[in-house]
Parts: sequence; structure tokens; C-alpha cells
Amino acid sequence: MELFAEKRILTVSQLTGLIRGVLEENFEHVWVEGEVSNLAMPSSGHLYFTLKDAGAQLRCVMFRASARALRFRPKDGMGLIVRGRVTVYDQRGDYQLLVEYLEPRGIGALQLAFLQLKEKLGREGLFAEERKRPIPALPQRIGVVTSPTGAAIHDMLHVLNRRFANLEVLIRPVKVQGEGAAEEIAEAIHDLNRHGAIDVIIVGRGGGSLEDLWAFNEEVVARAIHRSRIPVISAVGHEVDFTIADFVADLRAPTPSAAAEMVVKSKEELTARVDFLRHRLVQRVRGRLAESRGELESLSRSLRDPTMLLGHLAQRVDDLALRGERAIAVALRHRRATLEGLGNHLRLTNPALEMERVRERVLVLAGRSEAALRRRLDRVREATAVAAARLDSLSPLGTLARGYSIALRLPARQVVREFRQIAPGDRLELRFHRGKALCLVESADG
Repeated sequence: MELFAEKRILTVSQLTGLIRGVLEENFEHVWVEGEVSNLAMPSSGHLYFTLKDAGAQLRCVMFRASARALRFRPKDGMGLIVRGRVTVYDQRGDYQLLVEYLEPRGIGALQLAFLQLKEKLGREGLFAEERKRPIPALPQRIGVVTSPTGAAIHDMLHVLNRRFANLEVLIRPVKVQGEGAAEEIAEAIHDLNRHGAIDVIIVGRGGGSLEDLWAFNEEVVARAIHRSRIPVISAVGHEVDFTIADFVADLRAPTPSAAAEMVVKSKEELTARVDFLRHRLVQRVRGRLAESRGELESLSRSLRDPTMLLGHLAQRVDDLALRGERAIAVALRHRRATLEGLGNHLRLTNPALEMERVRERVLVLAGRSEAALRRRLDRVREATAVAAARLDSLSPLGTLARGYSIALRLPARQVVREFRQIAPGDRLELRFHRGKALCLVESADG
């Protein structure tokens, strides 16, 4: 036996891929029940939530293709029963349930959608008794909104023709189940209202399962009936079937045939019984077809296909988008705080404020300098005046102005202060206050 066997080192991605393969191979079709929490519905159309019970929790994702088929809206705290495949989300290393189908625990999905819409429209007053209009006692023209090939239209025409052969019937053919049926029914009600010459409208179809009758539980049909100016009789399914259209309509008929009877005030009991049994048979057959269709869809979904990779990539995109949004929000908060700090600092160190303070100080100093200079000039001016006065008192010109003169001995131009400085024959220049004169000394005597 080797002490040191060769180690097989796996990358994280390789190990995660192996784990995912084991989970997907052994848990490709499981049913799980639990309570919803952390429900998220991003714009991509996918659903992300957690199923939990008292002891554990499980991450779940339902991609848009499956979520689009839901007729009710899951909520946090709601009990659900889900069907799906266990897989691994590589980027986080978490195992999760890829949900293909879900229904409320204890109540069907369609039944819950029915109750949710009924509660919403009830709050808006669409079921109020005071807004319901009476059905005309003797209508001349009847508008019928139903399938032109269904048994319901034939039953109604038979009753109407038998009871009132001259009654005018205007049929507006529509689909009564499947995709687009609700929109066609609503448009048909609008068309008969635009026609104008109709006394009463019958909207209905034969019996069937809840899925078969679902077009008459759609909000668009309910609002079309509510907006109708012509009284509307709802005749959907059989007596035990109730739809949203029944609550909004001015009158509910248990069956289409009963609606015809109500309009013409007559109907045989045997016909009602036959219709009831026929509706039950149709309901059973359609219910079995719906069950088989559901089993077929379940088997087809369990087949592994490339859409799994696309689902993971879509989930990755959602994950990155959420992380990016959070990062952008954090960055914006940080930048906003930094900007506010800089703004406060700028307001405290605003050059304009500092310049204003400097300008005020300069003005004060300028005023003080001007006052000091003025005082200095006054002192200089006073000193100058005093010096000028003293100079004027000592100036020889002042002496000359009083009548004295100055003698200058030529040619040296020396000032003669006493007689000894001159001798007879010397030439003198006499300076007066104004002008001068040349003199010849004849004698000098002390």
C-alpha cells in the first residue's frame, strides 16, 4: 500500500460542477412545501424567494417562462407547495430549487387568484347591488357573447326560438377559453354597446373546469361588464360554478339555458336537467384532459435541456445587477457626504470672505494712515512756518528791507564789516534791498 497516493486537486468550479451534477441527477423532480420569505420580483420577470419551516430554509428561483403562467401573486408568509429540480448556483456555491410549478398550500392557485381579484374589485364597488340594473321584461333584441360552435349557443337559441320565435338575436362570436379569450369577450361587450339597438346582453359559455371557465374570471371582462350601458346577464358554466363575471353582472344565470329562460320568462325543467348533466360530462372530460395535459407538461419540463444554462446566466445577471445597484448607492452616498464636507470647508475658507475681511482692515489702516499723515503734515507745516519766521528774522534781505545795505570789496567781493578792511582808492559794491551801486573809497576812518 502506498503511503503517499497521488492527490487529485480540484478547482472550486470543478468541485461545484460535480456537486451540481449529483444533485441534478438525484433530485430532478421533487415536491417541497414551506413558507415564503424574502420574495423578490425584479424587472427580468424571474421570482426569487426562500422556502422555510421551523428547522431549515431553501433558496428558490422561478424563471420568467414559468412565472408568467402564474395566475396569482405569491406573498411573504404564504404557504406554498412547489415542484422543481435541485441545482447549484455556481457563483455563490449555494444549492437551490429551480421551481417549475407552485401552488398555495391548502388552496389552488386559480382559486387564490379568483379570491384576490374578487377582493380587489369588491373594494372598488363593482359588485355593489345598488348599481345593478333591472333586466327588461320584454326585450326585442338580445345580444349574445359566446362561442359560435359551443353547445351553449345552440341551447340558448333553441329555448329562445321555442318560447319567442320572433325575438331578434344578435350573436357576437368569441373564444371562451384559452389565450386571448378574455380580451375577445371584453371587446365583444364593447361592440354590442356601440351597436346601440340591444336591450340585454347574455355573456356565457357551457360548463367546464376552473381552467376552462377562467376567461370569465379575468379583470378585463369584469371591467367591460361594469362599463356596459346595456344590462348584462352572466351565464357561465352550470349552477355550482361561480365566476367574477357573475358578481359584476346585473343578473347571474346558473346556466346559459337558464339565461335564455330568464330573458323570455320560460324554460322547461327537463331541458335544465339535461343541460346540467351534459355540463357535468363536459366538465369531467375536460378535467381529465387538463390533468393529462398537466402530466405531459410535467414530463416535458423534467427533460434536461440547454435552457438550464440560460437560466443560470439570467440568475447571474440579476445577481450582478443587484450588487451593482447596491454598490452605486453606496458610492453615491459616499460622494454626496464628501461633497457636503468640501462645501462646508469651502464656505468656511471662502476667498471672498477673506478678501472682505482684508478690505475692511485695509480701510481701517488707510484711515489711520491718513490721519497720522495729516497730523505729521500739520506738525511739519508748523515747524516750517516757525523756521521760516526765524529764517526771515535772520535773513540779510530782511535787514536790507529795513534800509540797510551790504558793502562788498571788489574784486574779491568780500563783505566789509569794519573800516580797517578798506583803504582809500578801493572799489566797493553796495547791495541794497533792491539793486546795487559801485563806489570808490576816498577815505576810511574809525
